[in-house]
Amino acid sequence: MNVNRLGKRGHAVDSVSNRSGRLPAQLAGTARDKVKAIEEIAAIAQSCRDRGQAVVQAHGTFDLLHLGHVRHLEAARRLGEVLIVTLTADRFVNKGPGRPVFNETLRAEMLAALECVDWVTISESPDAVHSISAIRPDFYVKGQDYVNPDGDVTGKIVLEREAVEAQSGQIAFTDDLVFSSTELINRHFNIFEPSVRDHLDALRRGGGLSGMLELIERVRDFRVLLVGDAIIDEYQYTPPIGKPPKESLIATRFQNRELFAGGVFAAANHVAAFCKHVEIVTCLGGVHGYEDLIRKHLRPNIELHAVRREAAPTTLKQRFVDPSNMRKLFEVYFIDDEPLLPDIQAQVDAVIAERAPAADVVIVADFGHGLIAHSSIETLTKSSRFLAVSSQSNSANMGYNLITRYPRADYVCIDATEARLAVADRLANLGDVARRILDGRIDCPKMIVTNGQHGCITCECGAALHTIPAVARRVVDTVGAGDAFLSVTAPLVAAGGSLDRVGFIGNVVGALKVEIVGHRRPVEKAAVIKSLTGLLR
Repeated sequence: MNVNRLGKRGHAVDSVSNRSGRLPAQLAGTARDKVKAIEEIAAIAQSCRDRGQAVVQAHGTFDLLHLGHVRHLEAARRLGEVLIVTLTADRFVNKGPGRPVFNETLRAEMLAALECVDWVTISESPDAVHSISAIRPDFYVKGQDYVNPDGDVTGKIVLEREAVEAQSGQIAFTDDLVFSSTELINRHFNIFEPSVRDHLDALRRGGGLSGMLELIERVRDFRVLLVGDAIIDEYQYTPPIGKPPKESLIATRFQNRELFAGGVFAAANHVAAFCKHVEIVTCLGGVHGYEDLIRKHLRPNIELHAVRREAAPTTLKQRFVDPSNMRKLFEVYFIDDEPLLPDIQAQVDAVIAERAPAADVVIVADFGHGLIAHSSIETLTKSSRFLAVSSQSNSANMGYNLITRYPRADYVCIDATEARLAVADRLANLGDVARRILDGRIDCPKMIVTNGQHGCITCECGAALHTIPAVARRVVDTVGAGDAFLSVTAPLVAAGGSLDRVGFIGNVVGALKVEIVGHRRPVEKAAVIKSLTGLLR
């Protein structure tokens, strides 16, 4: 068994054979005693170096420990006298919904039970850079899959190699028996319902993974224009403390708060991970406009075109949240959703008319808060080469902001409630509702209706309906999931993707989004690719 050590340019420079005369790094009583915090591990590593011992670090998820892992870690151990394994924390595991199967505590204990492993620590970071800087290993060891940095969609191996070399260490790659935890889990663990498993199997047989990955790459150079309402989402974290004896209400205690750039800004951040250039057309308030917050949270490849409405605020939706379970207690809107004054509306329409023709796809995120007038819709339908629309219903506009406001679109994405409102039917089969919208309510060839835990339905003129099951396993917060679905799927539809595959990608995007509190971070392209790979490998 050989371990290839790489020089600073990533080329194999020699081969290390087995070493004998192991020096135990510690005399722990149980496997759990070998699991330490990163600060303790850093001190242990320094102590080992002071004694002249070579420190080796291996890093990974190790969700399902198998023989390939054992061989990899045994090979890593032969590079030095002390082997430290750093483990990706649960919240940073990017292998698809339902992963990890085993939580970080169990994974750490399984690793620590191996004789070749001296110490284990859980890395509270999306990559190993922080732990590398703390441990300062002489050798940082990865599997053969990472020899070619181009194969790592996250780009983390490049950052990790730089961190190792900055500490005068070397990166090494083991070359031995290879298994995939993901393939083993998909084959032998029933983490999804039968209907979901059947759908995943059908996608695997039909080459779904390669087709989806190719489709995602197809939109890489797209220019996208988003038109939609500016919204700031505020979360006031207020745990309940009890019922006052003389009032019929629940008292809460303020803990802290977070402000997010939501609405069209959140949608733009999602799609900007997949497409080269994104522009936003919106209107900000002159009172409490939050422009600094908005610009701070936009990705670098997003260009903001904001018209000013001096006498009104930027819409703020203040939600009071129980932080123990992320349940929302109630919300307060700070909003002026009256129609824009004619001169301001004319400015919005002029920017749309100027920017839309150059975009590969125009996405309308219509929250019904006064930005998009009939004149805007007319401009959008005339100026857009490909028009994708979501016309949302919420507590401020229920029943008044229907998709039927739009006479034409190339792609419509709405939820089940919004679809039923469009045809004034709350009882009919959802597929029939979708057909009725396309057959007579709007001139549009393609539509996806999202349906929460039931996944989505794809509807295309002249084609069969497809029901795509949901793949979400852990729901933290549903705010913004529909916007993420719309913004990522719209370019894929514009690029000619089949709706059944686009719908599945959208469900994966939604599953990733509902694991994120508010808009703390957008859905990343690398996370979607790794999730698709994890589900369909």
